[in-house]
Amino acid sequence: MDMVMKKFWITTLGCKINQYESESVRERWLRMGYEQAENDAEAHEIVINSCAVTAAALRDLRQTVRGINRRNPEGKIIIAGCAAQVFAKELAELPGVADVIPQERKFELLKLEDQPEISEGHTLFQPFEIDDYERSRAVVKVQDGCSHRCTYCIVPITRGPSVSRSADDVLNEISRLLDSGFREMIISGINLSHYGREFDESFDFWDLMKLIENEFGAEWDGRARLRISSLEPGQLNERALEVFSKSNLICPQLHLSLQSGDRAVLKRMGRGHYKPEDVLVFLDKLKDVWPVFGLGADILTGFPGETEEEFKNTLEFCRKLPLSYAHVFPYSVRPGTAAASMKGQLDGPTKKERGRILREMIEEKKQEFLHQISKMDSLKVLFQNKNKGICEFYSTCILEEGFENKVPRDLIEVKPVAASKDSLTVKIK
Repeated sequence: MDMVMKKFWITTLGCKINQYESESVRERWLRMGYEQAENDAEAHEIVINSCAVTAAALRDLRQTVRGINRRNPEGKIIIAGCAAQVFAKELAELPGVADVIPQERKFELLKLEDQPEISEGHTLFQPFEIDDYERSRAVVKVQDGCSHRCTYCIVPITRGPSVSRSADDVLNEISRLLDSGFREMIISGINLSHYGREFDESFDFWDLMKLIENEFGAEWDGRARLRISSLEPGQLNERALEVFSKSNLICPQLHLSLQSGDRAVLKRMGRGHYKPEDVLVFLDKLKDVWPVFGLGADILTGFPGETEEEFKNTLEFCRKLPLSYAHVFPYSVRPGTAAASMKGQLDGPTKKERGRILREMIEEKKQEFLHQISKMDSLKVLFQNKNKGICEFYSTCILEEGFENKVPRDLIEVKPVAASKDSLTVKIK
């Protein structure tokens, strides 16, 4: 088949890092002369960038493969990414699958003339980069992998140990994205607390954020912004407060990889390196820097051995947090992890019920936050379509009267009109 006529489609499952890597492959294939199909049914090659972080992610992957194969039985399906790293044999037997490319070799999709060599332990920072993005907000990947090995987490198995991107490459990519018209970029990694470890022990994630601020802060103040994808509670220190207080670019919103509010559960998770109460102390100090800020968290409920009292400790701790949203996950066994063989595995209904209780409480907090910011005089919104966008606090905003023509890519100043269950109604100031 003529390479110029080859049509492709990329389906991305899972995290923002997968989104980033898919975009890098998409840009590369377009430059090579491939054509992006209108949908997966019309493509000659379909890449599925997979996730393996939960058992549900693997079920979603199987369903996705079967659905594509039904719609396009002649299509060549390539499964890449984290699930391909761990479940290659099983995935290769699914209908329509022509190739399985594990995460450690995902860069082969770029079809570079000079392919990098994989070192032992696949600690290579794979050569993905982007100039553009099909979404309204661009992801900037600065770090990959994790060297911590939480007892429940499959990521160190799928993505290997931590590896960081050079600061120069990060700055260059942000510059390219600003030139392309992007006005919100998400600084992302698998574990940002490990950034820079292989460079210099004195250079970490906060040093990177200072460099970005020094390079772009003055010029883009009020016109562009940065969002940090997810932070470890252990990163919430005085240096973080200093960076936030001096930044013109960082959104007043944090997302924390909290997982539990009970110290005994955290210890069993392999996350005894921070204390839940320290988070409260930091957030109290943060009010002096950001009087109002959005706060999200990842919470894992139903971990092996989690007692009713331990669950209540997490519930009560989350009540104390000024949460504006949270992602609650029931624990699922991941093969090869220490928690998979722990005693005290909880039954499904118990995990589901605890998740429901947490979500209901967090929904109340979300309502309180939306009501609070609905009284503000103005917000800055990045619109993702003709009437929907997100403000600096990461809350969804719905425009009272949507844009008739092209959606602006700039940050638009709006005035809140009312708060509803999941969003704010706003109008342009």
